[in-house]
Amino acid sequence: SPVAETFRVIQGAMSEEYVRTTQGVFQFDLSGDDGGTWYIDLKTKGGGAGFGKPPVTADVVMSMSSADFVKMFTGKLKPTMAFMSGKLRIKGNMALAMKLEKML
Repeated sequence: SPVAETFRVIQGAMSEEYVRTTQGVFQFDLSGDDGGTWYIDLKTKGGGAGFGKPPVTADVVMSMSSADFVKMFTGKLKPTMAFMSGKLRIKGNMALAMKLEKML
């Protein structure tokens, strides 16, 4: 699925550097095709990403459709625009959410 593929790419792009500079855990509650709970862990050694709840409590929870998630991570939808237009809802640490946008 496009969502699973996106998380495979994210997992492959993980680096100690990202983990060290970000120090955050992101949970994505996606609706629609391939929806469900996914996560990106940029806090635990080595980091991680995948399906399900994160191994530790998320610092940021983002809710959006799976289609918009894929668009956001492929650069077709700017996170700021998604947030402003109500396609993306963010709960938790906004500063960390901004860090993730830079990583994209």
